Amino acid sequence: MAANKNYYETLGVDKNATDDEIKSAYRKMAKKYHPDINKDADAPEKFKEVNEAYEVLSDKTKRSNYDQYGDPNGANFFGGGAGGSGFSGFSSSGNFSEFNFDDIFNMFGSGFGSRSSSGSATAIKGQDVQVQITLTFKEAALGCKKDINITRVDTCSACKGTGAKGGTEYTTCNTCKGSGVVSYTETTLFGRMVRQGICKDCNGTGKTIRVKCTECGGSGSKKVNKTVSINIPAGIENHQVITVRGAGNAGARGGANGDLHIIVNVKEQKLFERDGYDIKVKVYIPFYMLLKGCNLEIPLVDGTTTLKVPELTQSNTTFKLNGKGIKHLNRSAYGNLYITVIAESPKSMSREEKKKLDELIASMSDNNFTRYKAYLKDVDNL
Repeated sequence: MAANKNYYETLGVDKNATDDEIKSAYRKMAKKYHPDINKDADAPEKFKEVNEAYEVLSDKTKRSNYDQYGDPNGANFFGGGAGGSGFSGFSSSGNFSEFNFDDIFNMFGSGFGSRSSSGSATAIKGQDVQVQITLTFKEAALGCKKDINITRVDTCSACKGTGAKGGTEYTTCNTCKGSGVVSYTETTLFGRMVRQGICKDCNGTGKTIRVKCTECGGSGSKKVNKTVSINIPAGIENHQVITVRGAGNAGARGGANGDLHIIVNVKEQKLFERDGYDIKVKVYIPFYMLLKGCNLEIPLVDGTTTLKVPELTQSNTTFKLNGKGIKHLNRSAYGNLYITVIAESPKSMSREEKKKLDELIASMSDNNFTRYKAYLKDVDNL
C-alpha cells in the first residue's frame, strides 16, 4: 500500500468520517467501478484503489497509523514518527562536491531502484492476480471454504528461478561482478556525482546464463495452474474483495510474490432481501390467518423460527426478530430479521363460501373498519 495515497479522497469522505459513513461510501464506489458494471479502461485500477482504501480505513489500527504517519503500517521516513531518523549521507561541512546517490536510494527502498542489503539489484515484487467467485446467499451469510483455480506465474522449480539449466549452468556476470548493479560517475553543476543502475548485461541478476533451462526457456519463471483454498468469512457482501497476501505472481530477483484479489459476487435470493446485515422477508398469507391470528413458520439463513401473528393483524404489518439476521463481518454481532405479512385474497369462491361471507359481512359494523370509515368521510368532504 502506498503511503502517499489519500484514502479518504479515494472514498469521497472526510477525515472525521464514521465507520458507517466509510462503509456506505465504499459500497457506492465499489459498485461504481466494479469491472462487471463499469467498462472504462481505468475501472479495474480504480476498483482496486477503492478496496485498498477501505481495507485501511475499516481497520482501526491501520487507520490510526495512516492518520498519524501517513502509512497504515506506521512507517515514517522523516523523523518525528515511528522510527524516523531524518536525512543522512551528506557531509557535516555541507560540501556537495561528491557523494554517492546510492545512500539516498537505500534510504527510500525499491521505489527508487536501490540495491538490496546484500548488494545485489533491488528485488521486484510480483504482480497481483485478480479473480472473481460467485457465492450463494447462504454461503455469503454463513461463510464457507472455497477452492479457487487460478493461473499465475511461479518460480521455475527446475532451475530454482535462476533461468539456468539445472540451476547451476550460469557464471558470475563480468560487468557487475555479481552485484547486479553498475556505477558510473558524471559531472554536473553540483560537481561529480556517482550514480548506479541495474546491469543491462545480466538484467540485475548478477549472473550470466551458460545453458538456458529447458522448462522456462531461461526466464526463471513459468505460468502454472494452482488451486487456492480460502475461507470466506461470514457476512461478506456483494462486490467485496478478499486479499490473499503472497498468492499472486512470483517476484523477480528474489522479490516477494504479488497478492491474490478475489472479487466476491453474491447471487440474489428470491425469498430474502439483504439490507446491510439485516434480512427482510415478505410473506403472503390467507387473509383469514390475519383475522384469527396464527403461528407462522419463518425460514432463517441457517434454519427456521416460529412467528406468532396476533389476531386482527393488519396487512403489511412488519415484525422484527432481533439477532436473526446476518453475522457482522469479523464481529460477533448479528443483524435483525424483518418479516412483513401481507393478506392474500382467494382467486375464486364457491357459492357456499360467498353465502357465508355475506352472512359475515352482514353481522359486522363499519365501525370496526376505522381506516375505511375515515376514507368515506374524506370522500364526503371533497
